[in-house]
Amino acid sequence: MSLRKAPLPRLLLNNVSCMRNAQTILKNINVSVHDGSALVLTGANGAGKSTFLRMLAGFSRPSAGEILWNGHDITQSGVFQQYKLQLNWLSLKDAIKDKLNNVQWFELLEGKSGKAMDSLELMGLGRLINEKARMLSMGQRKRLQLARLLAIDRPIWLLDEPSVALDADGTRLLEYIISEHRNKGGIVFVATHLPIEIRDSMCLRLPQRFPRRKTMVDLLD
Repeated sequence: MSLRKAPLPRLLLNNVSCMRNAQTILKNINVSVHDGSALVLTGANGAGKSTFLRMLAGFSRPSAGEILWNGHDITQSGVFQQYKLQLNWLSLKDAIKDKLNNVQWFELLEGKSGKAMDSLELMGLGRLINEKARMLSMGQRKRLQLARLLAIDRPIWLLDEPSVALDADGTRLLEYIISEHRNKGGIVFVATHLPIEIRDSMCLRLPQRFPRRKTMVDLLD
């Protein structure tokens, strides 16, 4: 009787480190992520949460170790060309086109169509579909970013502070779409300093890189 081999993780970070400006930002990170998983990154400002996501996105390379997608090193050019098509990136810089209305933004983004309207409706922006993006509030712009995730429909989400500027209802919508994405086998990486309810998620707390200096609040204690 042969034993069935355990499936390869979709993404594997093997002893990964990252340096920037001759300083170590991340050191000896080991993470194994399968389909349907979520990894929540926490830590103090400057701990490397955004750097972690940027490295996964291929914007920077590990200074040591390797990142494997389906068992292949993502830094290899042939692999990366396929890997990057799996990624959906959401950052604090919202990259919203002010001169296009919301529907045009989705339709032109990747040449995809058919999901924009449903995504906007789900995120509570249906009544604003003809508004210029520059007229939206910060929370509405964040909802527009999240609707973009749904419209583009890629399996690996890299979310940098996705709940910033969202109200309570917006945060619940965020939690819902993350849950639904995982139910379909999608993978979610979330860097956050705000509480987000993500069931059965892995958590990686990145250590503070520098000793915290005392502030006036400490002196008042």
